[in-house]
Amino acid sequence: MNTSLPAYQATPAPTLTGAEPRGAAITRLTLTSFRSYGRLRLDADRRPVVLTGANGAGKTNLLEALSFLAPGRGLRGVKLAEAGQAPIGTTTGAPWAVAATMDAGEGDIELASGLDPAKPERRLVRVNGTAAKGAAALGRELGVIWLTPAMDRLFVDSPGGRRRFLDRLVIAFDPDHAGRTAAYERATRQRARLLKDRAFLDQAWCAALEDIMARYGVALAAARRDLVNRLNAELAAKTGPFPVARLALIGAVDRWLTEMPAVDAEDALRDALRDERRQTPGDVPAAGPHRSDLAAHMVAPSQASNGQAAALCSTGEQKALLISILLATARLQQLKRGAAPLLLLDEVAAHLDADRRAALFHEIRALGAQAWMTGTDAALFAAFGADAQFFTVDRGQIAPAANLH
Repeated sequence: MNTSLPAYQATPAPTLTGAEPRGAAITRLTLTSFRSYGRLRLDADRRPVVLTGANGAGKTNLLEALSFLAPGRGLRGVKLAEAGQAPIGTTTGAPWAVAATMDAGEGDIELASGLDPAKPERRLVRVNGTAAKGAAALGRELGVIWLTPAMDRLFVDSPGGRRRFLDRLVIAFDPDHAGRTAAYERATRQRARLLKDRAFLDQAWCAALEDIMARYGVALAAARRDLVNRLNAELAAKTGPFPVARLALIGAVDRWLTEMPAVDAEDALRDALRDERRQTPGDVPAAGPHRSDLAAHMVAPSQASNGQAAALCSTGEQKALLISILLATARLQQLKRGAAPLLLLDEVAAHLDADRRAALFHEIRALGAQAWMTGTDAALFAAFGADAQFFTVDRGQIAPAANLH
């Protein structure tokens, strides 16, 4: 059975040559029928962006729009049709579009993403005015990573949330990871439907689906493992006010990849799926990367929480660990792409003390990253001074605000 996505291969990350750190920057954002915005155009420069306003003003909607300049379902993880502006009296959103001009350092790149009116489950993507095949084309131009208040419980919630978190970080390095993950999930669903009616089970078709699951499943597990290894090395080498997380992947496929070559891990997963199909009536496979979990432990030799599982750490420590992982990912992306990714940080400052806020702002400056940050209190971002651009958001309207010094 032919497949269109290449197998995952880990490649050494290049090193920076000492040039001034520079990140991807959105200098114009245009929204059409997106959430609370019927029509919006926002012009910006390369500096970090601070969006302030009351709860419900539309700040997070702007970050979500930017998140659709990357593969996937955006920072809220919704179905594509749910992101459109719903006319009064209806629940179905209108076809929406997000367009942006990105300053890539050597000229502008035009990016656009929107709902396909003919197929609401599919996105239309354009790069420099040319239709692209799939959202992975956006990821090849722009890396986007984000942190939202909903992620504060990442370490105590279900393994599924941690897998999605890690996969989003992987996609920023390898845009085709989204396609491999979708192919694996699609084959898993098709296999489950076949297994529900075991009296008419097509064994040959099931075996073909399990072959797809084995190849894509090991490829996506290998991509996760590669990034976790890079993150552990980057976190261990960095010192500062944010605690260090030690990460590990827990699952059968993850264990196999430490014990054998990827091709043998594919055979092991293929055999496990076949044996499970023959021996049990279940339609959800017990083996595969959909069962993996991301474990995190605190590394803080001077603190009592040293060596403690992240789920047992305080709420503040868990938030700091998340920020630490996000910043490490941004540094790795800078090494790989030569430019820091776009950072979307929703309500991040309100959960940090003054020292850690200052450390976060310092790291953003050092990366040369354009971070889009939201908050209800502009004073929390005063330490940026003229190094950031401030906007107020009020009921779907946005206007420049004075920088705080």
